[in-house]
Amino acid sequence: MTAPGSSQARRDGAEPGGPLSGLLVADFSRVLAGPYCTMLLADLGADVIKVESPAGDDTRRWVPPVRDGVSTYFLAINRNKRSVALDLSDDEDRAAAAELARRADIMIENFKPGGLRRFGLDYESVSAANPSVIYASITGFGAGGGKDIPGYDLVVQAMSGLMSLTGDPDGPPYRAGISAFDVIAGLHTAIGILAALHHRTRTGQGQYVQASLMSSALSGMVNQTSAFAAGGVVPFRMGNSHPSLFPYEPLPTGEGDLIITAGNDVQFRKLCEVLGAPGLAADPRFSTNAGRTANREELRPLLIERLKARPATDWFRDLVAAGVPAGPINTVDGGIGFAQEIGLDPVVIAGQGEAGMPVIRHPLTFSATPPRYDLPPPGLDEHGDEIRRWLAAPPPAAPGEEASA
Repeated sequence: MTAPGSSQARRDGAEPGGPLSGLLVADFSRVLAGPYCTMLLADLGADVIKVESPAGDDTRRWVPPVRDGVSTYFLAINRNKRSVALDLSDDEDRAAAAELARRADIMIENFKPGGLRRFGLDYESVSAANPSVIYASITGFGAGGGKDIPGYDLVVQAMSGLMSLTGDPDGPPYRAGISAFDVIAGLHTAIGILAALHHRTRTGQGQYVQASLMSSALSGMVNQTSAFAAGGVVPFRMGNSHPSLFPYEPLPTGEGDLIITAGNDVQFRKLCEVLGAPGLAADPRFSTNAGRTANREELRPLLIERLKARPATDWFRDLVAAGVPAGPINTVDGGIGFAQEIGLDPVVIAGQGEAGMPVIRHPLTFSATPPRYDLPPPGLDEHGDEIRRWLAAPPPAAPGEEASA
């Protein structure tokens, strides 16, 4: 049920765009995992109403850096949404929140488990009034024995084991440079919502989708968690090295480090040809991946000796031309610049005119229903008046409802 004033309703009568157009999302999530999920849905056409407390989403104050006084953290994950500030301890605002949940196709929240029950906004209460709703909850450690553990990404990186894998072998554990499990949990939640929507299309039934950062972490750590679950092996820190492949790490060149990832024997032979050392690929110690991995300490200096002859940028060009995965280590601006060079157009403008805001492009492309960038990230309660008026008015009749009345 798309709300008046939404981006879909402002297209001058044009057909609404995006594969999720016509779906209303009541977004009661904060910080990163939930807002990232709902931004992806909004990019694909869903009408997302972001419900904030009167103080606003915490990330509005996570600075520096800032753009025009607004946290770039907040700007990263809140485009294509409209904001309404509701105080859930206030009777009138709580009623508005309940009406929004009643009209929504999708509701998403990441409160502490059970935290919305006292406001009548838990799954049981919302689904009683809106049986077809897809209700998604994101927690840190689930709603069982871990429900009281604060769900911050850094805590999950520590407790899942990721930090034990990150850093130099003899150094301290490190966190990843991004909130990896918030992002992965947001992606998993989006997948769950889309699966539940397909189920609803077939059956008419809504359902409860639950995701946790901890479960997303264990799934997202793939080969490392599998090493223990399937092989009984406890992985350990190896710096930039890979436990099962070599070379698969940065190696020094004549100027700068170069990532080289020879994932199979053919790629390794091509690497040796480009380096002018075909004999290395024929050496019994290095001719197979198992041998290269077992004898990496012997092989590494032989590769470095040859790589020192030229800068990383030259090797990158020649190795990629030969079909060997490789790449220099860029800073973030370099990464965005490279994406621009190869035609990925990574930065787009959300919104129009002076309100337009540069944002990172949605990661997917579609042949028929491209992502949209209609709205810049909203100011706190920027759309509050129009949303409250809409919620206070009787909902529009469903197609055919008047005729059958």
